[in-house]
Amino acid sequence: MSANRKGDRRERELVNALDESGFAVMRAPASGSSTERELPDVLAGDGETFYAIEAKSSAGDPIYLTGEEVEALLFFARNFGAKARIAVRFDREDWYFFHPGDLYTTDAGSYRVKKETALADGTDFAEFAGETQKVTLDEVGSGAGGSGADGSGGNDDAETEQRREILEAVRDGHMPVEDALDVL
Repeated sequence: MSANRKGDRRERELVNALDESGFAVMRAPASGSSTERELPDVLAGDGETFYAIEAKSSAGDPIYLTGEEVEALLFFARNFGAKARIAVRFDREDWYFFHPGDLYTTDAGSYRVKKETALADGTDFAEFAGETQKVTLDEVGSGAGGSGADGSGGNDDAETEQRREILEAVRDGHMPVEDALDVL
């Protein structure tokens, strides 16, 4: 099966799954190659939150997006009033979602998602659709009150680093302020 046909099938699969989860959703006509306008692959909303989604799939190799693809997604999402998300799916795995500012940036200016990164750090479909909430091992191990002297679980450095990365993503134009507020 050609890569384009497989990508189209995966996009339709994502649209159907979002629809079944209660989103109003559509696959953008002629996204990608048939139009001069840069459109996201999927638009979805639940009445409160709207998403512009670029969907990518792979048999197992890392997924790459060009800087132009990500910039076009961010531009469209900002102008449309939606949150930009990258949806990735590796064979025999579920969909995982990322804000573009959370992706690894290569020296050449491309964006990359490895399978192990998607599984470890991505928002899985159930959480994206609001069906579950992710709980980390640190949160489970620290219990409700945390284990550090200040009740934080001892991860102040990690939290500070995450906040710094979010603020840098806003500064560099990779994350809208609204998304940063949601994350923080």
